[in-house]
Amino acid sequence: MLDGVSLDQLRTFIAAVDEGSFSAAARKLNRVQSAVSGWVGGLEGQIGVVLFDRSGRFPKLTPEGVLLLADARNIVSGVDTLKARAKLMTSGVEAELSVVVDVFFPTTVVSAVAKAFGSRFPLTPLRLFVEGLGAAYLPVLDGRCSLGILTPIPQTFSSLVSERLGDLPLLAVAAPSHPLARFKHRIPRRELAKHVQLVLTDRSDLTAGRDFGVVSPSTWRLADLSTKHAFLKDCVGWGGMPLHMVEKDIAAGTLVVLDVDDMPRTGFRLTMSAFHRPSQPPGPAGKWFVDHLKTSWEQANAAQVPAVENNAGAEAPWPSFEKLPRSARDKGGVNELDRPS
Repeated sequence: MLDGVSLDQLRTFIAAVDEGSFSAAARKLNRVQSAVSGWVGGLEGQIGVVLFDRSGRFPKLTPEGVLLLADARNIVSGVDTLKARAKLMTSGVEAELSVVVDVFFPTTVVSAVAKAFGSRFPLTPLRLFVEGLGAAYLPVLDGRCSLGILTPIPQTFSSLVSERLGDLPLLAVAAPSHPLARFKHRIPRRELAKHVQLVLTDRSDLTAGRDFGVVSPSTWRLADLSTKHAFLKDCVGWGGMPLHMVEKDIAAGTLVVLDVDDMPRTGFRLTMSAFHRPSQPPGPAGKWFVDHLKTSWEQANAAQVPAVENNAGAEAPWPSFEKLPRSARDKGGVNELDRPS
């Protein structure tokens, strides 16, 4: 008998509860009261359960009706969602958006855009992954993610196309008590090699057997930036970090910028780009996500960053991305300070 239950019956049942009477439900549904009573009675007959106690002036839900009301709401809501989502699909909006973001990208920007995405596309689930280096490319390459917000690695992929989003500054830093922080002049690279270098490692095989920017024979290979950040502050080594993760530490004096020979004082630049497969270009939701990520990042970069002191004691103001020397920009990608093995 349950196969004959209709959405009209369920909607009428819900309206009778919400409105408090059959007559009020009839007015809401623009039907006569006898039709509402008939729909509800028919539903009770089909499921074999009395939903309302009709002994009083107004119908009152039975205990069984209370329990089944939640199920009725879920069914109607699910069907409404299905219809709305199907309508979006026919308009070209993705049924789901899956994005992998490189660990270097500012999380505050990602979280703000993700929240706005939920409001703008409430029926399009957003699946977000955070990975580093080659491990961030794999979900895009194998199709698990339709978009990747990624940094360059020393390997090109003809199966991917990209759109540049902007540049991210990467600085060499250490704790103020670290021996390298005590230099009053530019630090020779040979001095870096005497100390433990903290390096973000690649959890994939895409860069296996390669070292880029690793100058010390003594390295600690770490899987995430937060651990690296903590070790840097605890003075167990030195390493490169994105400015947005350490600017407060630099301002507070818990980390200092290392002024290293042959390295721009303003830091190296990592180019961040949005990658996707040519066979799976972003739809309206994906384009919205990339556009708002780029805009939000530009707005964050436009905020004035206060001057900090480098280890030589001189003020080193951090310029906006656009004002960096071309030479500094060109040294982004795989040549930054301690990109991984």
